[in-house]
Amino acid sequence: MTVMTEGTLVPVFNSPSPAVRRVPIDRPWLWLQQGAADLAATPSISLGFGLALAAVGFFATAVAILNGWLALLLPLTGGFMLLAPLLAVAFYEASRRREQGLAPDARACLTAWRGNLPSIGAFGIVLLLVHLFWVRLATLLYALLLSDMHAAPEGVAAALLTPAALPFLVAGTVLGAGLALATFTISVVTLPLLLDRDVGVFTAVATSVMAVRTSPRAMLLWAGLISGAVVLGMATLFIGLVPLLPLIGHASWHAYRDIVRLPAEVGPATSQA
Repeated sequence: MTVMTEGTLVPVFNSPSPAVRRVPIDRPWLWLQQGAADLAATPSISLGFGLALAAVGFFATAVAILNGWLALLLPLTGGFMLLAPLLAVAFYEASRRREQGLAPDARACLTAWRGNLPSIGAFGIVLLLVHLFWVRLATLLYALLLSDMHAAPEGVAAALLTPAALPFLVAGTVLGAGLALATFTISVVTLPLLLDRDVGVFTAVATSVMAVRTSPRAMLLWAGLISGAVVLGMATLFIGLVPLLPLIGHASWHAYRDIVRLPAEVGPATSQA
Protein backbone atom coordinates (compact mmCIF):
# COMPACT_ATOMS: atom_id res chain seq x y z
CA MET A 1 0.00 0.00 0.00
CA THR A 2 1.49 3.36 -0.99
CA VAL A 3 1.15 6.72 0.72
CA MET A 4 -1.15 9.00 -1.21
CA THR A 5 -1.27 12.67 -1.95
CA GLU A 6 -4.68 14.25 -1.56
CA GLY A 7 -7.15 13.11 -4.18
CA THR A 8 -5.12 10.11 -5.37
CA LEU A 9 -7.19 6.97 -5.82
CA VAL A 10 -6.21 3.74 -4.10
CA PRO A 11 -7.80 0.44 -5.18
CA VAL A 12 -9.21 -1.73 -2.43
CA PHE A 13 -8.35 -4.93 -4.33
CA ASN A 14 -6.25 -5.68 -7.41
CA SER A 15 -9.43 -6.04 -9.47
CA PRO A 16 -12.23 -3.85 -10.86
CA SER A 17 -13.40 -2.92 -7.37
CA PRO A 18 -14.18 0.33 -5.57
CA ALA A 19 -11.34 2.72 -4.89
CA VAL A 20 -11.10 5.31 -2.14
CA ARG A 21 -9.40 8.67 -1.96
CA ARG A 22 -8.01 10.82 0.78
CA VAL A 23 -10.05 13.86 1.82
CA PRO A 24 -9.00 16.81 3.99
CA ILE A 25 -9.84 16.89 7.68
CA ASP A 26 -12.55 19.53 7.28
CA ARG A 27 -14.49 17.59 4.63
CA PRO A 28 -17.25 16.41 7.04
CA TRP A 29 -18.52 19.97 7.25
CA LEU A 30 -19.16 19.91 3.49
CA TRP A 31 -21.02 16.61 3.86
CA LEU A 32 -23.22 18.20 6.50
CA GLN A 33 -23.98 21.13 4.20
CA GLN A 34 -24.93 18.74 1.40
CA GLY A 35 -26.99 16.67 3.83
CA ALA A 36 -28.82 19.79 4.99
CA ALA A 37 -29.67 20.59 1.36
CA ASP A 38 -31.17 17.10 0.93
CA LEU A 39 -33.12 17.51 4.17
CA ALA A 40 -34.52 20.83 2.99
CA ALA A 41 -35.44 19.32 -0.39
CA THR A 42 -37.24 16.28 1.09
CA PRO A 43 -38.66 17.54 4.40
CA SER A 44 -41.70 15.30 4.64
CA ILE A 45 -39.79 12.08 3.98
CA SER A 46 -36.72 13.02 6.01
CA LEU A 47 -38.49 14.43 9.06
CA GLY A 48 -41.18 11.75 8.90
CA PHE A 49 -38.61 8.96 9.07
CA GLY A 50 -36.64 10.90 11.66
CA LEU A 51 -39.75 11.22 13.82
CA ALA A 52 -40.46 7.48 13.53
CA LEU A 53 -36.92 6.52 14.57
CA ALA A 54 -36.88 9.03 17.43
CA ALA A 55 -40.23 7.68 18.64
CA VAL A 56 -38.84 4.13 18.70
CA GLY A 57 -35.85 5.30 20.72
CA PHE A 58 -38.04 7.23 23.13
CA PHE A 59 -40.38 4.26 23.56
CA ALA A 60 -37.50 1.85 24.27
CA THR A 61 -36.03 4.24 26.83
CA ALA A 62 -39.41 4.79 28.50
CA VAL A 63 -39.98 1.03 28.77
CA ALA A 64 -36.54 0.59 30.36
CA ILE A 65 -37.17 3.35 32.90
CA LEU A 66 -40.72 2.29 33.80
CA ASN A 67 -39.61 -1.31 34.35
CA GLY A 68 -36.58 -0.37 36.40
CA TRP A 69 -34.11 -1.55 33.77
CA LEU A 70 -31.91 1.52 34.13
CA ALA A 71 -28.78 -0.60 33.94
CA LEU A 72 -29.70 -1.29 30.31
CA LEU A 73 -29.78 2.38 29.32
CA LEU A 74 -26.04 2.42 28.57
CA PRO A 75 -26.15 -0.59 26.20
CA LEU A 76 -29.42 0.65 24.67
CA THR A 77 -27.86 4.04 23.96
CA GLY A 78 -24.75 2.45 22.53
CA GLY A 79 -26.83 0.02 20.53
CA PHE A 80 -28.74 2.87 18.92
CA MET A 81 -25.44 4.22 17.60
CA LEU A 82 -24.26 0.78 16.48
CA LEU A 83 -27.43 0.17 14.46
CA ALA A 84 -27.65 3.73 13.09
CA PRO A 85 -26.06 2.91 9.70
CA LEU A 86 -28.75 0.29 9.06
CA LEU A 87 -31.54 2.60 10.19
CA ALA A 88 -30.33 5.31 7.81
CA VAL A 89 -30.85 3.33 4.58
CA ALA A 90 -34.00 5.31 3.79
CA PHE A 91 -32.06 8.57 4.01
CA TYR A 92 -29.34 7.21 1.71
CA GLU A 93 -31.98 6.34 -0.87
CA ALA A 94 -33.62 9.77 -0.61
CA SER A 95 -30.25 11.42 -1.28
CA ARG A 96 -29.49 9.04 -4.12
CA ARG A 97 -32.82 9.75 -5.79
CA ARG A 98 -32.27 13.49 -5.49
CA GLU A 99 -28.78 13.11 -6.95
CA GLN A 100 -30.26 11.25 -9.93
CA GLY A 101 -32.97 13.86 -10.43
CA LEU A 102 -35.78 11.52 -9.36
CA ALA A 103 -38.84 12.64 -7.45
CA PRO A 104 -38.98 11.90 -3.70
CA ASP A 105 -40.77 8.62 -3.02
CA ALA A 106 -41.40 7.45 0.53
CA ARG A 107 -42.16 3.88 -0.51
CA ALA A 108 -38.98 3.63 -2.59
CA CYS A 109 -36.94 4.93 0.34
CA LEU A 110 -38.50 2.46 2.77
CA THR A 111 -37.94 -0.51 0.46
CA ALA A 112 -34.56 0.50 -0.95
CA TRP A 113 -32.83 -2.34 0.89
CA ARG A 114 -34.52 -4.85 -1.42
CA GLY A 115 -32.23 -3.84 -4.29
CA ASN A 116 -29.31 -5.71 -2.74
CA LEU A 117 -31.17 -7.73 -0.14
CA PRO A 118 -28.65 -10.57 0.42
CA SER A 119 -25.73 -8.26 1.15
CA ILE A 120 -27.67 -5.60 3.06
CA GLY A 121 -29.42 -8.30 5.08
CA ALA A 122 -26.14 -10.02 5.87
CA PHE A 123 -24.53 -6.81 7.04
CA GLY A 124 -27.64 -5.98 9.06
CA ILE A 125 -27.18 -9.28 10.87
CA VAL A 126 -23.56 -8.35 11.55
CA LEU A 127 -24.63 -5.05 13.14
CA LEU A 128 -27.31 -6.82 15.15
CA LEU A 129 -24.77 -9.33 16.47
CA VAL A 130 -22.45 -6.49 17.44
CA HIS A 131 -25.31 -4.86 19.31
CA LEU A 132 -26.17 -8.09 21.15
CA PHE A 133 -22.50 -8.54 22.03
CA TRP A 134 -22.45 -5.02 23.47
CA VAL A 135 -25.56 -5.71 25.56
CA ARG A 136 -24.02 -8.90 26.95
CA LEU A 137 -20.73 -7.13 27.62
CA ALA A 138 -22.44 -4.28 29.46
CA THR A 139 -24.47 -6.78 31.49
CA LEU A 140 -21.29 -8.65 32.40
CA LEU A 141 -19.57 -5.43 33.46
CA TYR A 142 -22.54 -4.57 35.65
CA ALA A 143 -22.47 -8.02 37.28
CA LEU A 144 -18.72 -7.83 37.91
CA LEU A 145 -18.40 -4.23 39.04
CA LEU A 146 -21.76 -3.30 40.59
CA SER A 147 -23.44 -6.50 41.73
CA ASP A 148 -21.85 -6.28 45.18
CA MET A 149 -23.82 -3.07 45.76
CA HIS A 150 -27.06 -5.11 45.69
CA ALA A 151 -28.97 -2.22 44.26
CA ALA A 152 -32.66 -2.83 43.67
CA PRO A 153 -33.84 -1.97 40.15
CA GLU A 154 -35.32 1.31 41.35
CA GLY A 155 -32.04 2.15 43.05
CA VAL A 156 -29.79 1.63 40.06
CA ALA A 157 -29.87 5.30 39.06
CA ALA A 158 -28.76 6.36 42.53
CA ALA A 159 -26.12 3.62 42.58
CA LEU A 160 -24.64 4.88 39.32
CA LEU A 161 -24.06 8.28 40.92
CA THR A 162 -21.91 6.89 43.75
CA PRO A 163 -18.08 6.70 43.66
CA ALA A 164 -18.32 2.89 43.72
CA ALA A 165 -19.88 3.00 40.24
CA LEU A 166 -16.93 4.87 38.74
CA PRO A 167 -15.07 1.72 37.55
CA PHE A 168 -18.24 0.51 35.83
CA LEU A 169 -18.84 3.85 34.13
CA VAL A 170 -15.21 4.20 33.01
CA ALA A 171 -14.94 0.63 31.76
CA GLY A 172 -18.31 0.82 30.03
CA THR A 173 -17.45 4.11 28.35
CA VAL A 174 -14.02 2.95 27.15
CA LEU A 175 -15.22 -0.42 25.88
CA GLY A 176 -18.34 1.08 24.34
CA ALA A 177 -16.33 3.78 22.58
CA GLY A 178 -13.91 1.17 21.25
CA LEU A 179 -16.72 -1.00 19.95
CA ALA A 180 -18.47 2.01 18.42
CA LEU A 181 -15.25 3.07 16.67
CA ALA A 182 -14.73 -0.44 15.31
CA THR A 183 -18.32 -0.51 14.07
CA PHE A 184 -17.90 2.91 12.49
CA THR A 185 -14.78 1.67 10.70
CA ILE A 186 -16.50 -1.29 9.09
CA SER A 187 -19.73 0.55 8.27
CA VAL A 188 -19.02 4.19 7.45
CA VAL A 189 -19.50 3.68 3.69
CA THR A 190 -20.60 0.03 3.65
CA LEU A 191 -24.37 0.38 3.52
CA PRO A 192 -24.42 3.30 1.05
CA LEU A 193 -22.15 1.22 -1.21
CA LEU A 194 -24.34 -1.88 -0.83
CA LEU A 195 -27.39 0.24 -1.64
CA ASP A 196 -25.78 1.91 -4.63
CA ARG A 197 -24.05 -1.06 -6.25
CA ASP A 198 -24.43 -4.81 -6.43
CA VAL A 199 -21.28 -5.68 -4.48
CA GLY A 200 -20.64 -8.22 -1.76
CA VAL A 201 -20.37 -7.59 1.96
CA PHE A 202 -16.64 -8.29 2.10
CA THR A 203 -15.90 -5.83 -0.68
CA ALA A 204 -18.04 -3.15 0.95
CA VAL A 205 -16.51 -3.66 4.40
CA ALA A 206 -12.98 -3.65 2.96
CA THR A 207 -13.80 -0.40 1.18
CA SER A 208 -15.06 1.12 4.44
CA VAL A 209 -11.95 0.08 6.36
CA MET A 210 -9.73 1.48 3.62
CA ALA A 211 -11.68 4.75 3.64
CA VAL A 212 -10.96 5.17 7.37
CA ARG A 213 -7.30 4.20 6.96
CA THR A 214 -6.89 6.61 4.05
CA SER A 215 -8.45 9.67 5.73
CA PRO A 216 -8.14 8.98 9.48
CA ARG A 217 -8.39 12.59 10.64
CA ALA A 218 -11.45 13.40 8.54
CA MET A 219 -13.08 10.15 9.60
CA LEU A 220 -12.32 10.76 13.27
CA LEU A 221 -13.99 14.16 12.99
CA TRP A 222 -16.94 12.55 11.19
CA ALA A 223 -17.29 9.92 13.91
CA GLY A 224 -17.20 12.66 16.55
CA LEU A 225 -19.89 14.68 14.76
CA ILE A 226 -22.14 11.64 14.46
CA SER A 227 -21.67 10.76 18.14
CA GLY A 228 -22.26 14.35 19.18
CA ALA A 229 -25.46 14.52 17.14
CA VAL A 230 -26.81 11.32 18.70
CA VAL A 231 -25.91 12.43 22.24
CA LEU A 232 -27.47 15.85 21.65
CA GLY A 233 -30.60 14.26 20.24
CA MET A 234 -30.98 11.96 23.23
CA ALA A 235 -30.25 14.76 25.69
CA THR A 236 -33.25 16.64 24.29
CA LEU A 237 -35.54 13.67 25.08
CA PHE A 238 -35.13 12.42 21.51
CA ILE A 239 -36.73 15.55 20.04
CA GLY A 240 -33.40 16.63 18.57
CA LEU A 241 -33.08 13.30 16.78
CA VAL A 242 -36.00 14.16 14.50
CA PRO A 243 -33.89 16.54 12.35
CA LEU A 244 -30.44 15.25 13.34
CA LEU A 245 -30.91 11.64 12.23
CA PRO A 246 -31.92 12.55 8.65
CA LEU A 247 -29.19 15.20 8.54
CA ILE A 248 -26.51 12.65 9.43
CA GLY A 249 -28.08 10.04 7.15
CA HIS A 250 -28.11 12.34 4.12
CA ALA A 251 -24.59 13.57 4.91
CA SER A 252 -23.38 9.96 5.14
CA TRP A 253 -24.51 9.41 1.57
CA HIS A 254 -22.43 12.37 0.43
CA ALA A 255 -19.47 11.09 2.44
CA TYR A 256 -19.71 7.83 0.50
CA ARG A 257 -20.01 9.60 -2.85
CA ASP A 258 -17.08 11.86 -2.03
CA ILE A 259 -14.72 9.11 -0.87
CA VAL A 260 -15.60 6.02 -2.91
CA ARG A 261 -15.07 5.79 -6.64
CA LEU A 262 -16.45 2.89 -8.64
CA PRO A 263 -14.47 1.55 -11.62
CA ALA A 264 -16.60 3.38 -14.20
CA GLU A 265 -16.05 6.65 -12.34
CA VAL A 266 -12.27 6.40 -12.00
CA GLY A 267 -10.53 8.71 -14.41
CA PRO A 268 -8.89 12.12 -14.77
CA ALA A 269 -12.16 13.94 -14.09
CA THR A 270 -12.63 12.24 -10.72
CA SER A 271 -9.08 12.11 -9.45
CA GLN A 272 -9.17 15.60 -7.96
CA ALA A 273 -10.40 16.36 -4.47
